[in-house]
Amino acid sequence: MTGLAALTTAPEGAVLAAEDLSMFGTDPWWLVVVKAVFCFAFLMVTVLFSIVWERKVVAWMQLRIGPNRNGPWGMLQSLADGIKLMLKEDLIVKRADKAVYILAPIVAAIPAFMAIAVIPFGPADNQVSIFGHRTTMQLTDLPIAMLYILAVASVGIYGLVLAGWSSGSTYPLLGGLRSCAQMISYEIAMGAAFASVFLYSGSMSTSAIVEAQADRWFVVLLPVSFIIYIITMVGETNRAPFDMPESEGDLVGGFNTEYSSIKFAMFMLAEYVNMVTVSAVSVTLFLGGWRAPYPVSTFWEGANQGWWPMLWFVLKVQLLLFFFIWLRGTLPRVRYDQLMKLGWKVLIPVSVVWLMLVATVRALRNEGYDFSRIVLYVGAAVIAVLLISFVVDMFRDRKNRTEAEAAGPEPAFDPMAGGFPVPPLPGQTLPPVPRRTPRRERELVVSGGPDTQSDGNASDGKEAGGV
Repeated sequence: MTGLAALTTAPEGAVLAAEDLSMFGTDPWWLVVVKAVFCFAFLMVTVLFSIVWERKVVAWMQLRIGPNRNGPWGMLQSLADGIKLMLKEDLIVKRADKAVYILAPIVAAIPAFMAIAVIPFGPADNQVSIFGHRTTMQLTDLPIAMLYILAVASVGIYGLVLAGWSSGSTYPLLGGLRSCAQMISYEIAMGAAFASVFLYSGSMSTSAIVEAQADRWFVVLLPVSFIIYIITMVGETNRAPFDMPESEGDLVGGFNTEYSSIKFAMFMLAEYVNMVTVSAVSVTLFLGGWRAPYPVSTFWEGANQGWWPMLWFVLKVQLLLFFFIWLRGTLPRVRYDQLMKLGWKVLIPVSVVWLMLVATVRALRNEGYDFSRIVLYVGAAVIAVLLISFVVDMFRDRKNRTEAEAAGPEPAFDPMAGGFPVPPLPGQTLPPVPRRTPRRERELVVSGGPDTQSDGNASDGKEAGGV
């Protein structure tokens, strides 16, 4: 109810304020180049650090040493790995579609870098000096910046799908198809989580969304949207426990199985750059962006001035990157049917219902209703929906039981009917596991006795030699 109360008590200006983007697009060309190079360097340095940090944190979780050879404390291990991959032999599969095979890693990597262009590293009204020229700490901004981020994130999946198809092999094709299905499943819930932020902030501009969090971060106002986005960003980046497209247990390596050298490194680079990008988007939408945390901002007036906002932004991004690492070292990989069930049957319905709730609360607030009346209306609607669903489920279960009794007992489920083990479908149960014979009831086999024979009397010998 805290988030609902905050939604209803927010000022009207938070919804009606129009973004002011007049400070963008006025920089000279050389300053635009400098800022673009900085965004690229920020992503590359963060990726190099994240790889080493992930290996060290997972090693710490698993009581291992981790990288400690290249550079001080092993901090140059990721750079050494990149050089090693570039020096390896670059192979092209004989059956591959060469043009698409070479283009796929590029298509996967380039869109990963593009989303950072509209992420604010600092306030738009607090310009910093770069070579004597005052400019904002953001490359550019758009009235539809979040739609731009969704668009470039959707393009990146083409690289994985094309890589799996162009390799001319079965396992990469399955990995590419898994990537496509996973992206479709989780992109819908992600878009609904974004829409809740749009409704509350009244803008799709990233700088305006951060400005709308001046009084309270959206992680407090929209906790359900934040949780949904955290889950979907793990699925979008194909990270554990949702790393089904490159599951080495059943796909050897997934869509990148037939790649080597620099092309394989580009897929790895795209994955980690996407991790940084989705973390930056999460910070911008829900964690106050470049704003200092609550305890710091209360007693230090200059916490959001100068270059300090970039420090808070980087710390928040690193916190979410640690969340990625923590998930990988903690949770096992889920089954593919569980992954699809979570996306289609849980995340999408919850995100749509939450979006309708947020829209209803904002509409009632704009009409001038007070908090108690809004809670009454929303609570009554939720209770009515729960009652209707309960009645529908009760009648459906009764109908299913009647049909099952009329049809008679179902045939037993055989997981090996197709020649290989398959999981049971909904409504099917696995046969009971045969219990092992207790040790005291096991038969004794006498060396040299009839049980050692290879003819048909072996079974008789077992029965006769049993004690």
